[in-house]
Formats: sequence, structure tokens, C-alpha cells
Amino acid sequence: MAVDQGAGVRPAGATATLEQPRVGKLGIFGWVLYEWAAQPFYALIVTFLFAPYFANAFIGDPVAGQSLWGVATAIAAICIAVLSPMVGAIADASGRRKPWLAISSVLFVAGMSTLWLAAPGRGDLVYLVLAGYIIAWIAAEVNAVFVNSIMPKLVPQSSLGRLSGIGAAAGYAGGLVALVVMIGLIAPDPVTGKTMLGLDPIIALDQTTREGDRLVGPFAALWFLVFVIPFFLFTPDPKADKPSAHPVRDGLHELGNTFHEIRRYGNIVRFLIARMLYQDGLSGVFTFAGIYAVSFFGWQLLESGLFGIILSVAAMLGATAGGFIEDKLGAKTVILGALVLAILATIGVLSIDSSHILFVLAVPPKLAGGGLFASIPEMAFIGFAVVVGIVAGPLFSSSRSLVARISPPDKLAQFFGLFAFSGKATSFIAPLLIAAATALTGNERLGVAVVLVLLVAGLLMMPWVSAKRHGE
Repeated sequence: MAVDQGAGVRPAGATATLEQPRVGKLGIFGWVLYEWAAQPFYALIVTFLFAPYFANAFIGDPVAGQSLWGVATAIAAICIAVLSPMVGAIADASGRRKPWLAISSVLFVAGMSTLWLAAPGRGDLVYLVLAGYIIAWIAAEVNAVFVNSIMPKLVPQSSLGRLSGIGAAAGYAGGLVALVVMIGLIAPDPVTGKTMLGLDPIIALDQTTREGDRLVGPFAALWFLVFVIPFFLFTPDPKADKPSAHPVRDGLHELGNTFHEIRRYGNIVRFLIARMLYQDGLSGVFTFAGIYAVSFFGWQLLESGLFGIILSVAAMLGATAGGFIEDKLGAKTVILGALVLAILATIGVLSIDSSHILFVLAVPPKLAGGGLFASIPEMAFIGFAVVVGIVAGPLFSSSRSLVARISPPDKLAQFFGLFAFSGKATSFIAPLLIAAATALTGNERLGVAVVLVLLVAGLLMMPWVSAKRHGE
């Protein structure tokens, strides 16, 4: 038995239990496929397609649209920060994840479907559309608490890095395929009326009301409904040894005890603070990258969609490789290396505008009819963004598996709730700072630059984090 000073005694055999695979390949497949099902929300809505459409066409003013999107993102982040630890503690107390996940999944689908209402000229619906976006993001993150807390029960601890990496890669692949289907077969370019593949859309859509852009929300909702089925059918729902008859009351009570005794979990708290900082910075980069590029380069649906495909491939490859590297070098090493590259690449992204790269080097601007991504600033922007995409995959998957490795086995959902909290507790600060800086300066680049402070702060915290399990 391992004893943590003042933290109580870990049940005998707890570590050994985590080393024993409990499910077969179908159960693991269902868990991995959940990532495939959920990722289109982030790829299509949060980053590449709907966010730029919202700011530039639905609102019609990139600066005002980016500010509104930032405020909505901040509201969602505050709600996630408050709710995630609570639902994690309740799930630990009840011993069940799937019933809670089913409820939040209904809200997830409903929120995404609401985005269909964002027709140009319907400014009266802007707050309803933003409410749907907020609800969908809250539900997505609450779902992640339950799904992530199941992960350590599926494979030995020595394989957590690979499972987390493969799951993240499957998520990026799901976002990529959904993006290709959306812009290659369904959504037309508003100028040409053709899809990215030069085809007529397989669904008759009204271009004057931008139905192709608005369909992104219902499409992501349907995608989730179809591909989440194997998770509910095949992936087991680990049960607690002594489930509570009053999970809400007892879960919240246990969460209160954890906060009261938080000094006993100092190493986990240090990591969660570091992750809070760097995840906030990275989310800021991805959330506003599409809007940033549309403003500087005038990208339409085709360019934004291709940009999303490129970054999704980069993140998928990075997550897959990162999982195997992690199992050899450790999650902490992967996180440190990824953060250094992310900071350098973000500086590179911010060094570009329509006629400059590396801040001061003047280059020819994009010419009308010059071809897809033909200008030097566009190519440099994509190059730096690809580096961010490559490191985003392992940064996410290694952070997730590090929580699984260092958390108490009997409080996995609770600490994954705190993990979600760490990803959102300060994330309202970055969108608000970006929104405020953008509004005050009228310059998107100066607005997004605030994320560098958060990335650097997270990097400086990581050397103080131990990769050992709590109590060892």
C-alpha cells in the first residue's frame, strides 16, 4: 500500500486493477468512436466554418462578430468551469456515467441544431443562435468528463498514452472527414455555387440565405447521433463498488471535501493550473484563427474548409505519434516539447498580415484570381498554423492521460471534472481579452496576441509537476 501524507490509504490492489484490461476490442472501439462523433462540433462550428460565417456574414462585421463570438465563448467557459467538477463528483458517487451522458448529449444535439436559424439579416435571432452555441459547448465538455473518466478502466496504465493518442487522432479524423463531406459534397461556395470538389451540392440549398453555412450545425448534430451509438452499445459503464443512493448530495459533499483538502493533492493542482493556462492560450489560437484568416486574406468557404482539413490532418498525425512517444518518454516530456513548438508557431502566425511576414518582411499581397493559397502570406500562415496543429494533438492527449496517471483511482471522474475546469476556468479571460483588445484597437492581430502570455505561463509551470501517481 502507498500512503500519501494526510491523504489516506489507497485501497489494496488499486494500482494493479488499473494495469488489467477490463474490456474487449468492441468496448475500446466504442470509446474511440465517441471522439470521432463529437469532434465535428469543434472542427466545423467552433473553428473552421460556422465561426467565420457568424462573424463575417450573419453579423456582417468581422470586428463586431469576433467580439460577440468571444463573449459567447467566455460565457460557455464560465458555465463549464462551474459545472464540470460537480458532474464529475456526482458521476463518481453514482458509479454511472452513461445516464448523465445521455442527458447532456440531448442538449448537445439541440444546441448544434439551433445554429440553422442564423440566416443573414435575421439579427433578431442572434441571441438565440448564440444560446444554442453556448449550450452545445457546455454539453460537449460535460460529455468529455464522463467519457474521459472511463478511459483508465479500459486498458493497462502502460497503454494509456497510446489509447489517449489514438482517441484524439480518431477525433481529428472525424472532424476531417465531416469537413470534407460538408464542403466537398454539401455546402456550396457562395460565389461559384459549387462545392470544394467542383460539384453541385447533393442537397438543394438556397444560396441567398446561406443555407450551406447554416446547415453546419444540424449536420454536426446528425453526425454525432449516428456515430455515438457504438459507445452506448459496446463500451461498458464502470460501476462503483458502493454506489451512493443519493449521488447528487453525496457527490457534491465529496467534491467539497476534495476542495477542503486540496493541499493533499498539490501535484495534481499544479498540473491543472499549468493546463488551465496553456489550454486557454491554445484554444484562443484555434477559436479565432479562422476569423483572423478571413479578415486578412478574404477567405471564403472553400479556403476556410481546406484550411480546416490541413490542420485536422496535422493534429491527427501529431496525436497518433504523440501517444507512442508518450509511452516511451512520458506525458510530461511530450507536453513540454509541444508547448515550446506551440509558442514559436503562434508567434509566427501573428507575424503575418496581408502584405508582411515575420512582422517586418514585406511581400507581395494576395492578388485577385491568383489561385488557392497562392500568396506568400497565406502560405506562411498555413505553414505556422500546421505546426500548431501538429502539437495540439499530443498536447491534448498527453494532458488527458497524465491526469489519468496521477489522479486517485477512486476519484477519476471528479478529477476529470477538475481537468475540464482547468481547461475552462480562465478561458473566459482569453476570449474577453481578445474581444476587448480587438474592439479597442480595431486590429484582430493585436487581439489574438494575448494568448502568448498564457502559453508561456503554462510552460513555466510544467517543470514543477511530477508524473507520479498521487500517493506514490
